[in-house]
Amino acid sequence: MSATGKTPAERRKRIPRAERERQMIEAAESVFAERGYAAASMDEIAERVGVSKPMLYEYFQSKEGLLLACIQAARSALREATEQATIGATSAEDALRKGLLAFFVFARERRQAWSLLRHEMNLVGTPAAEELEATRMQQTTLIATLMGSFLDVDDPDHTHAMAEFVVGGCERLAIWCEQNDDITPEAATDYTMNLLWGGLRHFAQQ
Repeated sequence: MSATGKTPAERRKRIPRAERERQMIEAAESVFAERGYAAASMDEIAERVGVSKPMLYEYFQSKEGLLLACIQAARSALREATEQATIGATSAEDALRKGLLAFFVFARERRQAWSLLRHEMNLVGTPAAEELEATRMQQTTLIATLMGSFLDVDDPDHTHAMAEFVVGGCERLAIWCEQNDDITPEAATDYTMNLLWGGLRHFAQQ
C-alpha cells in the first residue's frame, strides 16, 4: 500500500484507457527504436510503463499489434505536422518549403518515431510493412494534392511521379541527416529546395 492507501493495481485503474494506451505506445516506441522489433521484449516495455505484460496483450493482442499501433501513431503525427505546416501557404514554393521543413524537423525532433518509420524494412509481407508503405502513400498523396493545387500540370501521373520522387528523396536525405547531426532541418530544406524547385517552378501557376 502507498501513502494514498491505494495498491499499484488500484492506481492503474484510475488512469483513463486512452492515456494508458498512449503511455504504452510511447514506451514501446522507445524500445522498438532502441533494439529493433525482433530484439524488443514485451517484458521490458511493460516494465517501462509500470504495467503487467498481460495488460499489454489485453490492449494490443501481440507484439506485432503493439508495433502496428506505434507505426500508426507515428504516421498520424507526421501527417499532422506536415499538413499543419502548409496551411496558409501562398504559393507552390512556399507550400513545398514549409512541408519539407516540417518533415525534416519531425525526423530530427521525433527520432524514435522516425526510426520506426524507416527501420522495419525487414517486415516484408507483414501488416507492419503495409502500414509503413501506407505512410509513404500518405505523404505522397499529400504532396500530390498540394502540387495539384499550386502547379499547372495536366497529367495526374506526372504530378504523382513528382510526389513519389520528393518522398523517396526526402526519406534518404533524412537518413543522411540522422547520420550527420550538424545538418540542420533548415539546411536539409535548403538543399532539397535547391534541387527540386528549379524543375518545379516551370509548372508554377502564374
